Amino acid sequence: MVLYCALVWAVFLALHLALNGRWWPWLAVSLLPPVTFAAVPLVLLAGAAVTGGGWAAALALGCLLAGWSQNGVNLRALSRRSETAAGLRLVSWNTQHWNQGGDPDRFYGFLRALAADVYVLQEYLNGFEGGEVWDIDDEERLRAAFPGHHLAVGNNSVTLSRFPPAAPPVPVGACSLRVDLRIGDGVLSTYNVHIPVQLTVMNPLRPAFLRDMRRRAAARDREYAALVADLRGNPHPVLVTGDFNTSAAIGDIRRMPGSLRDAIGACRSVLPASWNARARLRLWRIDWAFTGGGARVGTYRFRDAEGLSDHLVQELTVTTPHL
Repeated sequence: MVLYCALVWAVFLALHLALNGRWWPWLAVSLLPPVTFAAVPLVLLAGAAVTGGGWAAALALGCLLAGWSQNGVNLRALSRRSETAAGLRLVSWNTQHWNQGGDPDRFYGFLRALAADVYVLQEYLNGFEGGEVWDIDDEERLRAAFPGHHLAVGNNSVTLSRFPPAAPPVPVGACSLRVDLRIGDGVLSTYNVHIPVQLTVMNPLRPAFLRDMRRRAAARDREYAALVADLRGNPHPVLVTGDFNTSAAIGDIRRMPGSLRDAIGACRSVLPASWNARARLRLWRIDWAFTGGGARVGTYRFRDAEGLSDHLVQELTVTTPHL
């Protein structure tokens, strides 16, 4: 029985590795919690150890190794390393429809308490689960709440910075915003990213479900393509962060240029997760941060959003060649 289960998992894993990020219907399958790709082989290994199944053990171990990049486990958190809090302090957060229906004073008080040099905020809009959204205008309150910060708004995103802009903000695709900041004698390009979600919660047996998922997959393709194209043509140090709606188990994350470095290497969590912030058990990391072009992350952690969003807050310190 253990060998049979190991064979079934091996076939599933082979299909996942072949189709993930390449065939749009597989997006629904890749929504599995990433840790599944470690937990299942480990359970199979334990079963093989109990039953003495050598072939099952070998197959389970092979699956564990082959699927390791999919499981989201951060073994670098176990290593001893020095941390540096030097550099600019940045927070990145999906606000979940910008305090829709909540207490504005509490929302802005929470933002101010984060005490960041740069705020990269997503979902500067109101909306509901059906997908319709409404643009909002909270700029007056933002400027009053953050004196001394420079404000950039676009593509339903907000970037607030103590550092002045080096150029006008640049919309990237339809859902992300690039803001170049003048830091010392150089420039740091910040990318405020929000990739569309994969599907709408509805009856999966309805034709509308597949049509909606295909439409969303195409939108995701366009957003990733626009982001990667802009990054490849950018000569400055870069910080790319936000809500990618993509876990380690979703092949889309492989589209990010290999020249970028995932900030997770500076995180102390072995099983980092950013969603769902309101749940007791958080199984998905869908909020990411990358650096490149000489920018480096000193510290990186996820902070509780105090019930204000279903996403945790990303907190990190960043240094550039000019800082």
